[in-house]
Amino acid sequence: MQLRSVLALAGAILLAGSGIAVTATSASAAPPPTPSPSLLADAGAALRDHMTAIKGSAQDKFTVYSSKKDAKGNGAVRYTRTYQGLRVYGGDLVVRVAADGRYTGSSVGLAKPLSLSVNPKVTAASAKLAAQKAFSGRASKTGSPELFVDASNGSPVLAWETVVEGFAKDGQTPSKLHVITDASTGRVRGSFDEIETVDGTGNSIYSGPVTIGTTATATGFSLVDPDRGDGRTCDLNNGSSTCTTFTDADNVWGNGTNSDRASAAADAHFGAAVTFNYFKNVHGRNGIFGTGAGVPSRVHYGNQYVNAFWDGAQMTYGDGEGNANPLVALDVAGHEMSHGVTENVVPGGLTYSGESGGLNEATSDIFGTMVEFYANTASDPGDYDIGEKIDIFGTGEPLRYMYNPALDGVSHSCWSSSTNSVDVHYSSGVANHFFFDLAEGTGSTSFGTSPVCGSADPVVGIGREKAEKIWFRALDTYFVSNTKYVNTAQPSNTARAYSLAAAADLYGECGTEYKAVQSAWSAVNVAGSDYCPTDHDFSIATSPATVTVDRGETVTTELSTTVTNGTPETITLTASGAPAGATVTISPAEVTAGESATVTVSTDDSLGTGTYPITLTGTSPSARHSATFTVSVRSAGGCAGANDNDVAIPDNSTVTSTIDLTGCTATPSATSAVEVHIVHTYIGDLVVSLIAPDGTAYVLHNRAGGGTDNIDNTYSVNLSGESADGVWTLKVQDAANIDTGYLNSWKLSL
Repeated sequence: MQLRSVLALAGAILLAGSGIAVTATSASAAPPPTPSPSLLADAGAALRDHMTAIKGSAQDKFTVYSSKKDAKGNGAVRYTRTYQGLRVYGGDLVVRVAADGRYTGSSVGLAKPLSLSVNPKVTAASAKLAAQKAFSGRASKTGSPELFVDASNGSPVLAWETVVEGFAKDGQTPSKLHVITDASTGRVRGSFDEIETVDGTGNSIYSGPVTIGTTATATGFSLVDPDRGDGRTCDLNNGSSTCTTFTDADNVWGNGTNSDRASAAADAHFGAAVTFNYFKNVHGRNGIFGTGAGVPSRVHYGNQYVNAFWDGAQMTYGDGEGNANPLVALDVAGHEMSHGVTENVVPGGLTYSGESGGLNEATSDIFGTMVEFYANTASDPGDYDIGEKIDIFGTGEPLRYMYNPALDGVSHSCWSSSTNSVDVHYSSGVANHFFFDLAEGTGSTSFGTSPVCGSADPVVGIGREKAEKIWFRALDTYFVSNTKYVNTAQPSNTARAYSLAAAADLYGECGTEYKAVQSAWSAVNVAGSDYCPTDHDFSIATSPATVTVDRGETVTTELSTTVTNGTPETITLTASGAPAGATVTISPAEVTAGESATVTVSTDDSLGTGTYPITLTGTSPSARHSATFTVSVRSAGGCAGANDNDVAIPDNSTVTSTIDLTGCTATPSATSAVEVHIVHTYIGDLVVSLIAPDGTAYVLHNRAGGGTDNIDNTYSVNLSGESADGVWTLKVQDAANIDTGYLNSWKLSL
């Protein structure tokens, strides 16, 4: 007999192709239901007929990952890709077909078909050693390196992936670190931990009466939810391995305080149930894994463990400081289990670095917030503060603010060229800000004041219900593993393009909701070429769209306007985004639609070498459109440059900054100079390297200096064997905990 009961709790919920082979597979930990044979046949035929669109090669093979049809009968099939038998990370794609089987489009992360050698120059043993060195903590197991193609950034590189398991430096947090090593150079390209964690401070817990599902047994009841895939909640008894399912004689769980171990269990059980219900009832997804299986919740983990984490299969909660305040938080549950949704929808999940990692984190913030609204508890009404109950800083402030992410001092509210270089919890701010604006609008709201970026127009929100459905459909039907905010190599593979497609699917193209998505992205400085015609509309374009100029010189482009609908109107032309040291003039500043203007960019000697996108905007009484003119600046002679953009250096992370010397024909000197300025306590944590355009690394600073603060040094480097032409990169790795800082500036003279 199974029984569901209403329980009164006085505890608390702390919200903390010739080579094509199309076959079905169980590629994820929890494979989706068996797909429709007709849908697979239609999608397979579409894939074979559109190899150019999906960047396919004769050496590729594709395997079905998942498939689904919507209420209209339109289908979407996800595929993973191999190249010459090797897994391609970032090679996943989506093929979409109409109800009648017609191909309607695809999502793909590759910029062009794969063509590379699959013979490694670095051995698996070397890759394994590099992975072990990259692990920070106590390692207990190192897996065999897997040779694969890393196309996570859209460009393929042969690489090794090695998984090192163990515990983080705190000795309690489990770690499954995936280390990616270049199979040609041996350098570590990056890493990510499979364990998703949320830190807290162990606040007191409070909750009103809640309803949870339990199962009757021969001797009483167990904390197993029969209505949600038998999700169970168990007690780790402040250990880390054996977990005993909670049982009770009278089906009343806990006493509202931490003196009863079942109080925390009831909160965790409730959080898992609410999150399961949210995805099922709002989005039609059968639980976190899509299979109807429940999520196990483990409470009372470790000793004074001030953390909670998702490991890909289950939730685990610590008891906080003094084992007195379990971190059984509803928004922790919603956020972390949403990571489970993302990694089961998109093969491998959204790549956990840069902008795609920001979208990964933002997706969990978005759905964790929507779970909070869905739960609608009187003790914790929905809001757009992330982790407000955890009080991680001890100040009562939340971890993140969706309405204005920059309030935390580090998150990006507006997209910029540096967004791809910051920690994923900070690059998530752009999508969080977008979602808030889409749902609630900009300006003063009951949740906080949301500013627009630059000169963007205000946004009128369409409500949470529509906004959450648009975001889920974009994730479920369009996103691929390396989707970004801005993607010059693959412009269609962006969150803006995909969320607009989702809005069109759900509410119609160029309707109120579609236009709100456009406006909300523009309000966070994510532009697009998409537009909806008005009664008197126009388009603008630049020719050329990209130029290279020496510092101190002047460059021009033609800005043309074209009437696209109705009669011509007067257009006022403006420019924004020009860097300090560059002056932009437009002549004439007003034109009638159909006419052109000349844009002049003057640079002076103080302007650092780099690539600068300048936004050119035309505004008429009826419409407003923008185009981007990109100026690549090099020094006079093209063989020296500087980058003054600050780049944050978080703990245990690697960041980069670039100088573009494209066009330099000189031979680099044996005494080339690299001037580096880094603000950072304890520089013994840092490894600083110069990466040449061909990928060769020159180590400038290797964890020297101990507790000394800051690096202000000019390094002499023998670069005589290098070609100067191309993009040079300064890579800074923080290899330890506690101390952080930022790259202030650097200069390169060849």
